[in-house]
Amino acid sequence: QVQLVESGGGLVQAGGSLRLSCAVSGRTFGTYAMAWFRQAPGKEREFVAAISRSGVGTYYADSVKGRFTISRDNAKNAVYLQMNSLKPEDTAVYCCAATAKFGIIGTGRSLGYDYWGKGTQVTVSS
Repeated sequence: QVQLVESGGGLVQAGGSLRLSCAVSGRTFGTYAMAWFRQAPGKEREFVAAISRSGVGTYYADSVKGRFTISRDNAKNAVYLQMNSLKPEDTAVYCCAATAKFGIIGTGRSLGYDYWGKGTQVTVSS
């Protein structure tokens, strides 16, 4: 069983930065492509960013492109989301997700992910 645990959320002023981490249990981390999603109150879950198994391929939502960076460390079984120039509209619960399937992370959709974390709250004040 694979477990995902997010950390690094918090309260930050607009224009500030946060770095989210997602620790993944199990010995097969390198076989999973990873992604970050977010969900704000009253809104649907939204794709944020994704990264391929090797870390070479990355995908971003237009709303975060140029401000957020996804990365992974396969030796540490972890994926990260560096968030800069944060805006109040970035406020949400951020979850990481893992998929063993191919052709999923480029779609920007949540369908097809095998495992999900519980999330970490990010609040950006104006």
